[in-house]
Amino acid sequence: MLKYGVVRMHDLIQDILNWESFYLSGRLQKPVNMLVDKLDIETINSVNLRAAVSAALLLLPPKFTEEDLYAKICSLSYMGDVRMLFAEDRNKVKKIVQGQFDLFQSMYKPFLEEYEGKDFLRFSSSKNQLANISQDCGLPVTHSHISFLPPTVRSQMGMKIGKKKVISESGKLGNGNELGFGSREEAAKCMQKALRRTVMVSSARQAVSGVLTVGGVKAARYLTSKMCKAWRSWTRT
Repeated sequence: MLKYGVVRMHDLIQDILNWESFYLSGRLQKPVNMLVDKLDIETINSVNLRAAVSAALLLLPPKFTEEDLYAKICSLSYMGDVRMLFAEDRNKVKKIVQGQFDLFQSMYKPFLEEYEGKDFLRFSSSKNQLANISQDCGLPVTHSHISFLPPTVRSQMGMKIGKKKVISESGKLGNGNELGFGSREEAAKCMQKALRRTVMVSSARQAVSGVLTVGGVKAARYLTSKMCKAWRSWTRT
């Protein structure tokens, strides 16, 4: 009836700031209801939200809608999720965004205004009241987006381009060399691979721990229900 988890606050903060498992941080990129917040997690989470915006923008084309942006943000923590292959509604991301669009707007408004002020983004209104957005896809802005990504992700990206050096907050490699990406597409693909691997490992671990926690019978019932829902979403026209 309820799905819940218990986590040390230290581990929660580390995942928010570094996307170490991208499990809790991914959930906090979507609207949540904070019942008690003694450590001001909402303020700490602003780092996570800004990183999510930059990651999503790296994966989006030069022009897109506001809904496209929130859908891309929402999809980040599902990239590489093994459960999305067979046990999730194919329209899950779309339903999450459309069902909570106003909440996504209020969550991300400060960061979109910040990026508009930096000329990263340009907004224009449309007939259906959803903003149309265009973005600067130049390499300087790409490097700025990379600088907003968590240190763990930047480090993995540095490893993937064949240089075992951590990418600093300025968007450069640790020894001061310029970031080794020749294009925005290369940077986006590298980041996507890093996120996919993180999510794949985390989702597999969660799937196994779920079986161990609730027992085989309940896990089988839950999985069957999810798979039926997923099958209906795939067979619907």
